[in-house]
Amino acid sequence: MFEMKIFSIGILLYLLLTNVSAQSFVYQYDFGEFANASSFHINPAGYLFVTDTGTDEIYKLDTLGILLKDAGGYGWSEGAFDDPTGIYATTLNVYVCDKNNHRLQSFDKDLNFVSTLYTRESSNEDERFGYPVSCAVSRQGDLFLLDSENNRVIGFDLFGNFLRNFGGYDAGSFQLSKPLVLRTSGYSNIFVLDKNDIIIYDSYGNGISSFPHKGLINDLNIIFNNFSASCDSMVFINNASSNDELKLVQVNLTGFPPMKDIVSSLIFNNKLYVLRRNCIVVFEK
Repeated sequence: MFEMKIFSIGILLYLLLTNVSAQSFVYQYDFGEFANASSFHINPAGYLFVTDTGTDEIYKLDTLGILLKDAGGYGWSEGAFDDPTGIYATTLNVYVCDKNNHRLQSFDKDLNFVSTLYTRESSNEDERFGYPVSCAVSRQGDLFLLDSENNRVIGFDLFGNFLRNFGGYDAGSFQLSKPLVLRTSGYSNIFVLDKNDIIIYDSYGNGISSFPHKGLINDLNIIFNNFSASCDSMVFINNASSNDELKLVQVNLTGFPPMKDIVSSLIFNNKLYVLRRNCIVVFEK
């Protein structure tokens, strides 16, 4: 058993990578025919959005697996992608990290192209980003993305104006080394999954706390404060009893063969959605 507790600013982070107190979810159904799914997210209306680096496309599906819209394809023109690696959906908009084109593209909820955010050649070094890998929108409407070229977080307002960057070389003990995933919580905190740690910042970029996962976790999601994390073969969820505690326990996935290709997971309406490279598998308590 690996157990870690860190106390910081009234927050208890408690990571239990063990089967003790594990919750069970039962297989319901699966859907999708992806080439190489890289990320997914769900908006408040219950529509799923998936990035596929195998086809350089993004997909909109309902929770029964019906494909409603696809967009993209390889390229560098508006609406095209070269390695879409991260996606985040709100009620009205969808944001996609177009990694190798060094930009973030936004779409409406029906995947019609809206705008592009590109700052790699900006005269302001503080707002430059390259190879973006993950993004999220805060409760205040600010957009945050992971700049993997410079190992930092960069924030913009809803109009695309630069706000701040943090987590870089000047962040001290909260410096990022190889950021993988970024998510925002309903409490306006920003969670960054780094190579060996999960680091938490407030919305102004001040470090709050961090704890090691020793490379075990490779993805995390926060949907309405339902926190889930995963590695290739396991899923963990928050089993805390209060708002100031984060306690991750391994989930027992029953009724489905063991998986070795888990990409991501999320919880929505008491269902657990597990993204694999080629499909989405749905479980329920």
